[in-house]
Amino acid sequence: CEISNLPKEVYQHLACYVPKIYCLGPNLNPQNEDLLAPLLLQSPLEWYLCGEEPSVGLAKLEQNNQPSQLCGHVFKVGEPTYSCRECAADPTCVLCMQCFLGSVHKEHRYRMTTSGGGGFCDCGDTEAWKKGPYCQKHEPNISDSSQKDPLANLSDEMIARTYNVFSIILKYAVDMLTWEKEDELPEGLEARGDTYYCMLFNDEVHTYEQVIYTLQKAVNCTQKEAVSFATTVDRDGRKSVRFGDFQFCEQAKSVIVRNTSRQTKPLRVQVMHSSVVAHQCFALKALTWLGQIIRYSDALRRILCQVGLQRGPEGENSSLVDTLMLCDSKMWKGARNVYHQLFMSSLLMDTKYKKLFAIQFAKNYERLQSDYVKDDHDREFSVTDLSVQMFTVPSLARMLITEENLMTTIIRTFMDHLRHRDLHGHFQFERYTAQQAFKFRRVQSLIGDLKYVLISRPTEWTDQLREKYLEGFSAFLELLKCMQGMDPVVRQVGQHIEMEPEWEAAFTLQMKLTHIISMMQEWCSSDERVLIEAYKKCLSALTHCHSGFTDGEQPITLSMCGHSVDTIRYCVSQEKVSIHLPLSRLLAGLHALLSKTEVAYRFPELLPLSELSPPMLIEHPLRCLVLCAQVHAGMWRRNGFSLVNQIYYYHNVKCRVEMFDKDLSMLQAGASMMDPNHFLMIMLSRFELYHIFSSADCRKRYNRENANKDVVQQNNTLIEEMLHLVIMIVGERYTAGVGQVECFDEIRREIVHQLCIRPMAHSELVKALPENENKETGMERVIDSVALFKKPGVTGKGLYKLRPESAKMFNLYFHHYSRADQSKAEEAQRKIKRQNGEDSVLPPPVLPRFCPLFASLVNILQCDVLLGILGAVLQWAMEPSGGHWSESMLQRVLHLIGMGLVEEQQHLLSSAEDNDTNFNFTLKISRPGEAPANTPSILALLETLQNAPHLEVHKDMIRWILKVKLIQISLQSHLDSSGHSQEEVSIGSTVRDKDKAERKRKAEMARLRREKIMAQMSEMQRHFINENKELFQQSLEELDPSTSSTLEHSPSSCDSTLFCVGPRRWRAGGSDRRQVVTCILCQEEQEIRIDGKAMVLAAFVQRSTVMSKNRKRPPHNPDKYDPLFMHPDLSFGTHTGSCGHIMHSHCWQRYFEAVQAKEQRRQQRLRVHTSYDVENGEFLCPLCECLSNTVIPLLPLTKTSCSSEQPDLSQWLNITSLQMKALLSAHRKAKAADADGVDDMDGVNDCPPPDGFKLDYTPKNPYSSTIKEMLTTFGTATYKVGLKVHPNEQDPRVPIMCWGSCAYTIQSIERLLVDEEKPLFGSLPCRQDDCLSSLTRFGSACWTVSSHATVQNHFIRLLAALVPDPRVENTPCILDIDMFHLLVSLVLSHPAVFSLDSSGLSADTAQLHFLHLVTVAHIVQILLSSVPGESLILPLHKLHVCFSGLREVDSGWHLWCCVKAGILPYLRAAALFFHYLNGAPAPPELHTLGVGEWEALCGYLCLPSNLLQLFYNNRELMEPLWCSHPGVLQGLQSSVALIRESNHLIELPGDYSALINQASSFTCPKSGGDKSRAPTLCLVCGAMLCSQSYCCQSELEGVDVGACTAHTFACGAGVGIFLRVRESQVLFLAGKTKGCFYAPPYLDDYGETDQGLRRGNPLHLCQERYRKIQKLWRQHSITEEIGHAQEANQTLVGIDWQHL
Repeated sequence: CEISNLPKEVYQHLACYVPKIYCLGPNLNPQNEDLLAPLLLQSPLEWYLCGEEPSVGLAKLEQNNQPSQLCGHVFKVGEPTYSCRECAADPTCVLCMQCFLGSVHKEHRYRMTTSGGGGFCDCGDTEAWKKGPYCQKHEPNISDSSQKDPLANLSDEMIARTYNVFSIILKYAVDMLTWEKEDELPEGLEARGDTYYCMLFNDEVHTYEQVIYTLQKAVNCTQKEAVSFATTVDRDGRKSVRFGDFQFCEQAKSVIVRNTSRQTKPLRVQVMHSSVVAHQCFALKALTWLGQIIRYSDALRRILCQVGLQRGPEGENSSLVDTLMLCDSKMWKGARNVYHQLFMSSLLMDTKYKKLFAIQFAKNYERLQSDYVKDDHDREFSVTDLSVQMFTVPSLARMLITEENLMTTIIRTFMDHLRHRDLHGHFQFERYTAQQAFKFRRVQSLIGDLKYVLISRPTEWTDQLREKYLEGFSAFLELLKCMQGMDPVVRQVGQHIEMEPEWEAAFTLQMKLTHIISMMQEWCSSDERVLIEAYKKCLSALTHCHSGFTDGEQPITLSMCGHSVDTIRYCVSQEKVSIHLPLSRLLAGLHALLSKTEVAYRFPELLPLSELSPPMLIEHPLRCLVLCAQVHAGMWRRNGFSLVNQIYYYHNVKCRVEMFDKDLSMLQAGASMMDPNHFLMIMLSRFELYHIFSSADCRKRYNRENANKDVVQQNNTLIEEMLHLVIMIVGERYTAGVGQVECFDEIRREIVHQLCIRPMAHSELVKALPENENKETGMERVIDSVALFKKPGVTGKGLYKLRPESAKMFNLYFHHYSRADQSKAEEAQRKIKRQNGEDSVLPPPVLPRFCPLFASLVNILQCDVLLGILGAVLQWAMEPSGGHWSESMLQRVLHLIGMGLVEEQQHLLSSAEDNDTNFNFTLKISRPGEAPANTPSILALLETLQNAPHLEVHKDMIRWILKVKLIQISLQSHLDSSGHSQEEVSIGSTVRDKDKAERKRKAEMARLRREKIMAQMSEMQRHFINENKELFQQSLEELDPSTSSTLEHSPSSCDSTLFCVGPRRWRAGGSDRRQVVTCILCQEEQEIRIDGKAMVLAAFVQRSTVMSKNRKRPPHNPDKYDPLFMHPDLSFGTHTGSCGHIMHSHCWQRYFEAVQAKEQRRQQRLRVHTSYDVENGEFLCPLCECLSNTVIPLLPLTKTSCSSEQPDLSQWLNITSLQMKALLSAHRKAKAADADGVDDMDGVNDCPPPDGFKLDYTPKNPYSSTIKEMLTTFGTATYKVGLKVHPNEQDPRVPIMCWGSCAYTIQSIERLLVDEEKPLFGSLPCRQDDCLSSLTRFGSACWTVSSHATVQNHFIRLLAALVPDPRVENTPCILDIDMFHLLVSLVLSHPAVFSLDSSGLSADTAQLHFLHLVTVAHIVQILLSSVPGESLILPLHKLHVCFSGLREVDSGWHLWCCVKAGILPYLRAAALFFHYLNGAPAPPELHTLGVGEWEALCGYLCLPSNLLQLFYNNRELMEPLWCSHPGVLQGLQSSVALIRESNHLIELPGDYSALINQASSFTCPKSGGDKSRAPTLCLVCGAMLCSQSYCCQSELEGVDVGACTAHTFACGAGVGIFLRVRESQVLFLAGKTKGCFYAPPYLDDYGETDQGLRRGNPLHLCQERYRKIQKLWRQHSITEEIGHAQEANQTLVGIDWQHL
């Protein structure tokens, strides 16, 4: 084939086949396309490429290929990525899970995050990792040492062929994707046919709802179709919404444009020829194909890179790659994604071409960014997002800076986009339009790029790099100049500001630049020449800014204490002042670096230090600090919140490093170069306090009486702030370069001061420390030296607690404390000192020494002006305040004096070596004033103040100062006499001895006083109790809600064995039966009686699947379902719980009516859900706010009499069966009579009833009307909730549901006790105890309010299941009945039959016989279902033969164990049931966990402890009972294991990243292979769901609900427990409107959860916390937990839980 012709041939082939395969109708048909495209379009290309069968040729290529050392795995959305905090070059260096698990980093401190998609794994990139760049898989072979050219393996013709194919296909794809005409094609591909598509494109402006609504109108489709269109548009960036002729599509387009252009720009719609669409579809396929082909060999990859970067005919920047990049913002999302992926797998994976691509990228940088700023897609879909892949590679970044001047380009581009300036050239963000704000958000990504370029500091500098860096630095200074002084504020006087000015944009900019500024300084510090040049440039930029400031301000001279200084008049409270001074702050940073790197001492001649004008340097930072002080003093209240917020951020940890901290260092730098007296006078002048301290009689409080109170108050605050600033200027030495410290000393000190406030969790500490550009705080290196870690319990977080020896670093005036922090810390520290029995004084700490450049700062402490100020304040403090001085002012003065003394002591100790000390503080403070005034010295004032009664609080500090001074003087004389100190005298020791005796005396007095007061109090108490005796009796009874149960536990009969069932059972005496309770609403007492007022318990009934063994079973149809027999798999049950609070029924009714009325009023006002649903009968318990939806009536124990003669089982069965026959025939008679008169009675045989059994007897209902009403209320509620039907008290299923709820609740509590390893009796909390007792007693009474015939009928059917009765049809097989439910139903329905019987039979006998029958049936059930099949072919009535026949399978003993294990839960539940029903106290063996449980249980239940005796005793009776049912044999085929195991929540992996990985590979089940945005795991059954998205909504009872809500109804009967994997939080759902978030069971190493995965510390499963969630679930407390959470946090109520 001729090469020249190849393009034409290929194009003809494509022109012919593409439209035949793609776009053949309204719905693009992917299956068909995916089959045909490879066949007709791709395989010819592959044949041509390989010159042989493609599969063979490609396999050969792959074999010859050297595997790449780069991993290059591209992340999916939500996939876990790992970054090593110790070895990564920067935080963007990440590993995929496979590489991470095979790398050294998994033993290091790593950070785990979920990917936003699009980046790739950096494994194998040596520049990305300081150590351990390879995982085991990508470890390079040692053999191939030389990096040879990958093309060497290919034959020349192969290379030529590849080159041809690649260039044709890539050109075709690029042409098609950047094609802009809608109805014609490039040359060589002609359009065929005249069908069109109406194509809708994605943008980031319109919401899902708008698009769905518009589509429904435009192309009249259903909601479902519109949703699927919208989802596809969002995913792929475009979707055809109509197919047909041009007119038809044009019409849809106009509707869409018209409908979406109201608020914003309209949605983008194009009508495109179907051939164009077809070729574009194939172009994407072709790019994907290229991406797959180059995986086979590095050589192919390199050829593709060559083709892509080859210059086009238009010269510069015209290669195919350039074309794609520059058209990026015109393409749709899907196309961008495909070609970005291709770039990543080709250009970025080939080291040679990565470099060339980076150069092209840098050349096009400005155009790309300008396109992006206007683009309507987010950054992740823009080609500019690839910058992170290149700029973070240190070698590439340096090359781009030197060769392409990248740093300057980025900064200039940034400046170009922020054109909005004011007259002085500052940025102006006032009155930003939405458009400008959008643009401002977009250009911030440029700052991100700059950060990538600077993120790793150069180790070697070349001259070229210096030159280009400094050029970039100059451009950066231009940017800072525009910020210097922006957003100035002027104090509002008179009226409040009208509009809050815009301040956030400026601070956003400042925050974004914070790291850049820090990194610029780090770059400067790594090279001395660069540092010197940068310093000069910065200084000249600052001088240039300042030159325009001084004019118009009058010069004035200040003089005070014999010193005078010239300055200008300037009032912060009247002129403009700005908080943004980045230039001054950058200079301050560089100045400290000069000192730190010692450049200042080695090359002083290169630096302009002598020409500096310190007053100019300090002017603006000082104004800024004065502004803060005045805001604190309340002088700027009328400037609104914007100013308060600015001050807040100025001090906030995010900004303070480059704002507040640098202002402080600038003042320190300025002050160190000035006379301290001059500095302080300028400071006083700026604080507007000069007039107070400079007047001659300032010590006399210059009659401040007549001054305005507010002004005095303000001045007091300003003096405090000014003194605080002096403390900070002298005392803050923990910045490297200012003091002689390392950077981790600074962090250590920060941590100590945070922990001085209170013990803190790791995350709180991290938040309180500034992060560097790598998101590191450096805390881990030092934390263990100053703090101890305490692990958390089941709740709470792990806490760091300060080590006691670190507290000596504590400085009350730490510069990063807010006012609140300071007072908390002071209180905490004093408290600790008092507890340790020390003096509670908080002296200034010993500080490190200043660096030589800043050394002169200590002289501020001993200069005349400061001493004058201190003296004045002490003089004022002589008299009680009256508002003219403040306590904290005095405290600051004392602190300063203390600082002077400590400083002097350090000087004395250190000057012992070098013997020159010019710091003599004690001398200065003991000198009285000059002649005319003769003011007393500071020491004299302190001596006087020591005894002033109004200064009690400051006594300890004054005393401390005076003692230190004494020591100091002795030390001084000691030094003078001996020339150097023999021993170091510690300040503390002598102070302590003197204080001890004093303190002892005080403590003794305090103790006596305390005892006296206590004696008086107890006397008064006794008196009061005697007077109000009956009141106390009552409250004591109330205090013990289980008095009721304690009474039941004292057996009155002295019978040694206790039976809870049967004729010999324990009976309550009259006194034991009385039960008196108190109503929580009206506080009245009430005895519980059958005929008295009804008392009720607040209760909550809910459907439950907690014990379900079969979650697959579909829910029953509520109208048809007959719940009489419960299946043993307990797939749905009804659980009743209660909070145990008791009310009168009428009080409750009143309360509930009030709740309903309130709800109606609320609905009219606002449409939010409350945490309870009143329409469903829900309310909150009035006392504990526990969610409830009904009430259970409390009933007394029933009286029973017992005659001596009782029939045995066989007699009893005979009598009962006769009674049943009679009843049945009577019922049938009645039915027939109802039906059609009494004439044809032929079918019904009359059965005469046995003696004493009166069929026509209607028993009298013993209960009072209120109790009857409550019985109906609870019965109906259980029926309504349990079956999900409308309430209907007449329904025959009401009593069945009540018995079922009773049985289910007892079973679930029995399981709970087993799981928690608690004994059966005596360990239940009284709320559950009361609930069970009222529930069982209610069960035995509920027949009285139903139709008796119905209940009798139920009884007949229930009994027939045990004793087959030919006349009862469709009884279930024995294997399909849960025996405990059967027992409960039998016992509770029997009274309806028993009431007809007056023959002297006892109900207790019946109960005992029921128990025996059901127990044997249960044993049979267990044997049938747990014995392997072959032995069961033996007839069942040879059960005993069965036992011997099982020898070869298992020993009989093993079988007996099997039976015991299987029947134990049933026996335990039965014991609970009869205990609550008959009130018999349990034997002590059941109150403990121990060995005798089985015997005690059998004894308590009147059963032989060898249960098989039951069978043998009545063999001939029982043999025929159960073998006849046909269901038994079927049931055996599908044998169900009946041994009850408790359900558990699913097993979770120990490491959270395993879950994230599982979730990232989970695709949404509905929208074909799409990644789910919020994958959510059901903790009950382990299903993964796609939550919170349109795609998986379904309809449930007429409401659209999300996947989780729908799942709860299938899996948890409306209650669900989920783990939201990406958020790392647990979600509880109940019903459709209730939900809450709960702390996840995953903790990091610091004992904290990480909801939202923001911190990224590795998370591990905490078993205790998971067990706690499991316990909530097993206790059925999820709904209650949600209720409490929603009551506590109103925001939870507003969330649309049903859409999750």
